Amino acid sequence: MAIEIVTKDDLQTLRLQLLSDIKQILAGLPKPLDQNTWLRSDEVMKLLKVSASTLATLRINDTLKFTKIGGTYYYDYQHIQSLLGEKPAGTG
Repeated sequence: MAIEIVTKDDLQTLRLQLLSDIKQILAGLPKPLDQNTWLRSDEVMKLLKVSASTLATLRINDTLKFTKIGGTYYYDYQHIQSLLGEKPAGTG
């Protein structure tokens, strides 16, 4: 077994590499949702883990409040959280 000496420069290089790797990982993560965010149908389906037909049913029976602009439905993230019984982000 050979003995290797680790210098301060080696540690600094390792630190910079780790910081670079962490920044790359964080850049690939989705941004946290703001409490005033409006979500599109595909985002709501992923969030609630429901199909398009279930989402349409939730709209029809007024379970989910929505706004339609053009042909696109938008849903208030804060309203969805309140339906799920969660505290909106940023409240404490």
